[in-house]
Amino acid sequence: MTAQNRSLIPGILLIVVGLLLLIPNFTDLRTRDFWPLFLLIGPGVVFVALFFANRENYGLLMPGTILIVVGLLLSYSVYTDWQEMRTLWPVFIIAPGLGFMMMYLFGKREKGLLVPGGILLGVGVVFLIGLSSLSYIWPIALIAIGLFLIIKAKRS
Repeated sequence: MTAQNRSLIPGILLIVVGLLLLIPNFTDLRTRDFWPLFLLIGPGVVFVALFFANRENYGLLMPGTILIVVGLLLSYSVYTDWQEMRTLWPVFIIAPGLGFMMMYLFGKREKGLLVPGGILLGVGVVFLIGLSSLSYIWPIALIAIGLFLIIKAKRS
């Protein structure tokens, strides 16, 4: 990394922080509403960037993905005054599931990562849909899967 590039990164970070601190002067947003960005999303992006700098270290994707997903959830919750958290809490289960999937996709394609990733994603999505107003989707999905299995058995 050249000396010019080393001073580029802190310069960009200072500009971003300055812009974020200016936003409350021109909008209804408050500076304290940005805490998920600084405490979760920012460090998550750093983990993911470190992975892309050295693709051998794909374990960095797990904490990076979790921090980004949870940070986005909490940013949304801050924006909505925490009204939706009673139905969005399954995202805390989905986040590590996505982390496992990211490790599988960008790592060495270890099949062992698919099992916990699939379980966490599945459980999280089941809870997420079950708590939402879309709870009628599950019975329809079960009926469709059942019909698919019957048709497949008849063709065999």
